[in-house]
Amino acid sequence: MKVLLLLGFVAVALAEVARFDGEKVIRIRPKTEEHVTIIKEIADSVELDFWNPEGPEQVVVSSEVDIHVSAAHADIVSTLLLQSELEHEVLVEDLQASVEDQLDNQEISPRSYNYMKYNSWDKVEAWISSMAASNPSLMTTEVIGQTFEGRSMTVMKIGKQSSSTKPAIFLDCGIHAREWISPAFCQWFVKEAMETYGSDAQMTSLLDQMDVIVLPVFNIDGYVYTWTNNRMWRKTRSRRSGSSCIGADPNRNFDAGWCTTGASSNPCSDTYCGAKAESEVEVKAVADYIRKHLSTIKAYLTVHSYSQLLLFPYSYTYQLAAHHSELLQVAEGASKALRSLYGTQYTSGPGAVTIYPAAGGSDDWAYDLGVKYSYTFELRDTGRYGFLLPESQIKPTCEETMLAVKYIAAHVQKNLY
Repeated sequence: MKVLLLLGFVAVALAEVARFDGEKVIRIRPKTEEHVTIIKEIADSVELDFWNPEGPEQVVVSSEVDIHVSAAHADIVSTLLLQSELEHEVLVEDLQASVEDQLDNQEISPRSYNYMKYNSWDKVEAWISSMAASNPSLMTTEVIGQTFEGRSMTVMKIGKQSSSTKPAIFLDCGIHAREWISPAFCQWFVKEAMETYGSDAQMTSLLDQMDVIVLPVFNIDGYVYTWTNNRMWRKTRSRRSGSSCIGADPNRNFDAGWCTTGASSNPCSDTYCGAKAESEVEVKAVADYIRKHLSTIKAYLTVHSYSQLLLFPYSYTYQLAAHHSELLQVAEGASKALRSLYGTQYTSGPGAVTIYPAAGGSDDWAYDLGVKYSYTFELRDTGRYGFLLPESQIKPTCEETMLAVKYIAAHVQKNLY
């Protein structure tokens, strides 16, 4: 009995939510190749969590590198940066305080779903069912697969029902677990579609003529883990024999230049590309769905954070996409529409040159498959809060992003192929 009690205490201890007291986020500005090498050497000797770029393999000269450093290593990392004369500043003094401050919307609304709060998966799952039940003429749902831990991946197909198959836009959120503003946007998009159909001319036209297929949370297992165990978790939660490290980066796991650049073959890395392309069941479920409906899917939009970017192919190569000029023109128009509301500045361009090379991304894969209008959003902000964007910014972020998504959708609607 004592042994069983002890095991029970151990299990409880292991399941405790991670705390980040005294942990810092530091922004580094490497000016030379030597600086880049020093950052990579620090990463080899001290465990760093790269916020932006997403891994040490993507650090380049004249970029801004945001790293999350444990309390135990904060002093030594600061000393190494000073000794190396690397320009840097502390963005977050105490990460735990930022984690707690993120949930700054204290409004309690028991009777209705609160789109201005971050919602746990249990709430999102119930919301999906409720929305479908409340809007039978505009929405159907379909389970497209199961996550590694057995959760159902449900897409919400929004559009006026038609006897013939309509062209569609596929929109997913939450590929990376800790990017909470992303699933918040997918929920906001569905809300706006339901509330404004019939009154907003553009939304009405879009849903009359096209369907929008929304996957509210792509990486459900990882998202759940950010709520229950570790707010900074990024990957899936898959396990593989021969490794104690868990998960792969779903946005390095698509079959687009897989694991060639900007990804890691180390299972413990946050940018681990997986054992093979589509090794992650979540990635395979989405890829299979898009392949199955390729004749109707005309645009693929995936929502991430942070950096305020609107990216399009390619990220796995510096080669320009065949439709580069049009894709750039649409991205710049969408960024201008977004900026019109609150003045938020976005940068547009191909992933490899706009941020850094990265193979295995979903937008590159979709484009190479034949989905011409393929875009990745990196939502607010540019580093002040990073992955911990306060709830008070959900509404303005979603409002401005809606303008950009509607701009792209309108272009797709007028330029079906």
